[in-house]
Amino acid sequence: MIVTVNGKEMSFPSGTTLRNALKHECYTKGTVVSLLLSNDKISSKSEDFEIVTDIGSMIIHLDKGKDSEVWKKIVSQIRNITLKWTTEKIDAFGAFETKILVNRSSRMYRRYDCFFSLGGNDNNATYFMIAKEDHKKSYGAGAGRIGHITKGRHILDILEEGNRIICVKPVILEESTENAILTKDLSYKLRDGCKVDSRVLIELNSESPESAEHVLTLTRKGKMKLSDATGSYAACSDDQDISIPTEDIQIRNKMDVTVRNDGVGRGRVFFYKKKRQVSQSHNNVGKVIEGHQILMLANSGDEVSVDTKPNRLLSIGMTQAEAEKFLKLRNIAQERTGDTSDDAIVVEQIPEITMNVLKAGKVETFGFPRDKIYGVKLNRKKSPMSVHYFEKVTGLNHKPIGILTVFFSFEGMNMITFNGDNSRANDLYPDDPFNKCRRGDIGLTNRARPQAGLIGIRLDDSSEYGPTGEEKYGTNIFGRFVGDLDKMVSETEDKSVIYIKEEKS
Repeated sequence: MIVTVNGKEMSFPSGTTLRNALKHECYTKGTVVSLLLSNDKISSKSEDFEIVTDIGSMIIHLDKGKDSEVWKKIVSQIRNITLKWTTEKIDAFGAFETKILVNRSSRMYRRYDCFFSLGGNDNNATYFMIAKEDHKKSYGAGAGRIGHITKGRHILDILEEGNRIICVKPVILEESTENAILTKDLSYKLRDGCKVDSRVLIELNSESPESAEHVLTLTRKGKMKLSDATGSYAACSDDQDISIPTEDIQIRNKMDVTVRNDGVGRGRVFFYKKKRQVSQSHNNVGKVIEGHQILMLANSGDEVSVDTKPNRLLSIGMTQAEAEKFLKLRNIAQERTGDTSDDAIVVEQIPEITMNVLKAGKVETFGFPRDKIYGVKLNRKKSPMSVHYFEKVTGLNHKPIGILTVFFSFEGMNMITFNGDNSRANDLYPDDPFNKCRRGDIGLTNRARPQAGLIGIRLDDSSEYGPTGEEKYGTNIFGRFVGDLDKMVSETEDKSVIYIKEEKS
């Protein structure tokens, strides 16, 4: 049987499961997959007709009434008829023969109304009329109205006597009877002819580099959780604690991807299902080029696999040798700095933003000895807001190696402290007080004390004071230092930098 998987036609034995079909495809475990089982089209006539003239087309939408029924019966006669006269109020095309009865009653005609007229009150000289201004008059064919012009109205401004209606044809609608489902069941048996989408593919916009990096960071695990799913858009609200500049602003078309740059929900990623107007608070970050059906069907809370073009270009956490290979494959030149040996770990990359890397065509990779990169264990369950703050301050929220800058270190002290971020400290509410602070505990000063946001590591046990020297009520403890604490302290001084990575429990 033939199955289309992520846009590629593939041949499988009858009874093949979704799991087998996705073996070599972009798919992240636990995410939803869309299956289009059929895509039949039913053609039907609408109440719209295209009036084809020798200078362009107009669309007339019919009213419900006897005049529109007459129109449907005689529409084939309205062919190669000329604009006989034009005034400020009407255009008149004709003449042609009908069986319309004479009726001298008048009515109010609105701009763009379409109606019949009997020249000399004779149905052998019937005209098709279009109102160009609001006016009230009798045209001999009664008070009815065929319909009104909905598209191509600009044609009326340039029509001249002698222009022709070449033909009139009904507008045909194609209505889809799609039979599409979402599933996580990889044991689902596929049918011949079905279409499978296992991931959403986003082509990123180079004119919005910081917004693009935000999307790349959110999708670094190959998936994204949808916090909202409406008729107009789907959205991801995973990280709204960011600062995004105004970048590329455009009309939000169907399947455009935007990042909110201001206001409530700053950092939220939107996938549009319908066209929306320009908004100065939305940066255009790219376009969904494959996987549309997933977004059209997904519900709030669903996780979707996401791939991007380009992928993220971040070498931090690799060795210098691994970074060289990684960058070379992507035609990016490497300049090694710091420890340039092959085994040194890349702890900083300049530039760090993917779109800026592609623009420059080269990066500087700053290496550091592996044994001088220290591990930390973070307790998200005990103190989620403190961990979130710590990850933002150090950069661990978006890269594998973070940076701490020493605020105060002095030989013989029972703690070492690091710079925080005052602008984020208002959210650091006090946790339950600790019973005992142990050597190696990592904590911060919460908002109950003046130095809120200061980060510290305890160098000896204490039942009274925390890692930043604060009393219990002013301290939140959220993690542990892993490694040789004495070595780390001996190698640091005020304003020096230490590199850290998270060690999973």
